Amino acid sequence: MSTHDFIAIGLGPFNLGLACLTEPIDELDGLFLERRPGFGWHPGMLLPSATLQTPFLADLVTLADPTSPYSFLNHLKETGRLYPFYIRENFHALRAEYDAYCRWAAGRLRGVRFGHEVTRVEHDAAAGRYVVHAVRDDGRATEHRARHLVLGTGTPPHLPDACRELGGDLVHSSGYLGARDALRVKESITVVGGGQSAAEIFHDLLAGIGTHGPRLTWITRSPRFFPLEYTKLTLEMTSPDYVDHFHALPAGVRDRLDREQKGLYQGIDAELINRIYDLLYEKTAAGPIPVRLMTATELTGAAHDERRGEYTLTLRHLDQGRDFTLATQGLVLATGHRYRPPDFLEPVRDRLLLDDQGRPAVARNYSVDVTGREIFLQNGATHAHSVTSPDLGMGPYRNSCIIREMLGREHYPIEKAIAFQEFGAPEGAIR
Repeated sequence: MSTHDFIAIGLGPFNLGLACLTEPIDELDGLFLERRPGFGWHPGMLLPSATLQTPFLADLVTLADPTSPYSFLNHLKETGRLYPFYIRENFHALRAEYDAYCRWAAGRLRGVRFGHEVTRVEHDAAAGRYVVHAVRDDGRATEHRARHLVLGTGTPPHLPDACRELGGDLVHSSGYLGARDALRVKESITVVGGGQSAAEIFHDLLAGIGTHGPRLTWITRSPRFFPLEYTKLTLEMTSPDYVDHFHALPAGVRDRLDREQKGLYQGIDAELINRIYDLLYEKTAAGPIPVRLMTATELTGAAHDERRGEYTLTLRHLDQGRDFTLATQGLVLATGHRYRPPDFLEPVRDRLLLDDQGRPAVARNYSVDVTGREIFLQNGATHAHSVTSPDLGMGPYRNSCIIREMLGREHYPIEKAIAFQEFGAPEGAIR
């Protein structure tokens, strides 16, 4: 059986970018395994007007290799949309457009295998190889060997503890589009969450609200509807400079900063906040509408009455310390995603480095194994690499670093310092 230089498991934008960047490198033979039958990037949230929160230059490859044939601009050229995009004069591509771009790229890559669900990863110590077992969508078992692994299984949807065994037809935001029609016929709908997804869903549902319902409620435990921080000096925190600074800090400091920096990647586009307000204003011109927005409100419990088709949410106002309940027929949980190590890694658990909280101890070079050069992690590491971990624009940088580690040399030039500001204290006195 032949041995690949690396096997990448999971095909989201980050591993797809790795596939694009390694395709022209003859010295690297990579295999990409994805359990789904085809590429799909948050298909449940591909609302027609939704855009990326990063500029189109943060595509799969450009920030590592502007000459790559897998760039977003080349996709537009080949699909006849380059001039319309130019005339549109908007750096932020539509989310559906980005999904189409990724599917276009995936269809041109030789090493991608869809319909392959990885079930187990083992380590052959004698050969110094990883053995990846997978089952194809036709039921056939396959086995593959590689020197390196790149984990790109993403961050699965997170449900609050109170809702994990709740039952009924509640929906996580990741599946919103498939549930939208069923939600719209309900007498009441509640959206829980304070980020971009919650705002997009609320705006979409609000567009269909009239003076006679359905009742629409938006709840967030945040003290206000936070806008995404998008000033240019703040954006310098998605840089190699800041990764160096953040990764070198003590774990406790990193955890504190991670909590404080949610607004850098979990906030709401200011333009969308304004559109929501304008829509509320327009709809209330003819009279009150059954819509309620509630901040500083935490979901503490939930129950489902199957006979009545109704949820009862137990809520606490964090400022007042007051508990109350809310009855709703429809429930949308825009409660984010959290990284969870996949079960197929259990046979090689002894080769993985974990921190004192059981999270991957991600090294500066993105490795998570005891050797520091065999297993690499895409995303899922804000506790170690800050806001750069989920940022699409840092994907090509991270992939350039992973490629360097696997090749033993720098194939794509890797920026060392791009920020005007200094993130740490200098040594000694300043003159």
